[in-house]
Amino acid sequence: MTGNVQVNSERYDVVVVGAGPAGLSAALMLGRARRSVLVIDEGRPRNAPAAHMYGFLSRDGMAPGDLLQAGRREVEGYGGTVQAGRAVSVVRDGDGFAIGLDTDRTVWARRLLATAGVVDELPDVPGLAPRWGRDVVHCPYCHGWEVRDQPIGVLATGPLGVRQALLFRQWTDRLTLLLHTAPRPTEEEAEQLAARRITVVDGEVTGLEVAEDRLTGVRLASDRRVPLRALAVAPRPHSRADFLTGLGLGPTAHPSGLGAYIAADTTGLTTVPGVWVAGNLADPNANVLASAASGSTAAGAINGDLIAEDTRHAIRAHRDPFSPAPEARVREQVMGDRRHGR
Repeated sequence: MTGNVQVNSERYDVVVVGAGPAGLSAALMLGRARRSVLVIDEGRPRNAPAAHMYGFLSRDGMAPGDLLQAGRREVEGYGGTVQAGRAVSVVRDGDGFAIGLDTDRTVWARRLLATAGVVDELPDVPGLAPRWGRDVVHCPYCHGWEVRDQPIGVLATGPLGVRQALLFRQWTDRLTLLLHTAPRPTEEEAEQLAARRITVVDGEVTGLEVAEDRLTGVRLASDRRVPLRALAVAPRPHSRADFLTGLGLGPTAHPSGLGAYIAADTTGLTTVPGVWVAGNLADPNANVLASAASGSTAAGAINGDLIAEDTRHAIRAHRDPFSPAPEARVREQVMGDRRHGR
């Protein structure tokens, strides 16, 4: 056990901002490593509109909310704390960080893991947003199987529309690329689309056609109707990590051209020592399984970093028996596990 967290205080080994798959996975690992952990839960998971999640080994088809509830129970089972709130600021405070919350509280952490994720900006088409996560989808690996062999439209809003159409072609041969506001395909792209027998439709999409709460097609500015059962879109992810700006951390354009992320190394360590990122904040294209894995990876790195710091403190105390460290060590031995996250 470490010796920096005080009983009944707002001090923790690690504060995790975000209670999605990445944050809870990290908190679980850190709790099992006997670290005191506080998870700040804003209650706005990115995949909340989806009724089910797919491609997560052993959890295929599970409701996203059920996964998060199970994760919270597991974290709390190892002494971690999950509390509702939103981080609004972070500043360096001594050898740790002071995290200001929207509840007018301030908590202190030796290390910080940000997994607040992103919010999706959807194309501005009337009727599209209410169907997001249902029959308006983005990732074919997440929802392609459920709409396989049906007429699917790809709403192109930028230069990556052709690539998305070629990807969705794996799930159906009844595919339409709706050029909408995107540039026309190049000669090479047009040949690819023709070879894959993907229909290309000009004209801006002005609305969705819905019957009995099911998508039946889209309507063009020309008043033409294109029958569809699913519509693939490319939302623009935006970072929700404004609270990190006080540390000089801001979003960087993702190499894929889709959204932004906080630059970090392979473990999630940012350019600010002691601050890690995971999940969609580190990679806006990561699915649930990849996000959970990145949280686990970051947790291992954070615990290793804390062990190195604990060892340095122990060496100094060993060399100087009259330093404040021996008193802290005695207090630790007396209090034992009562200090762990309590």
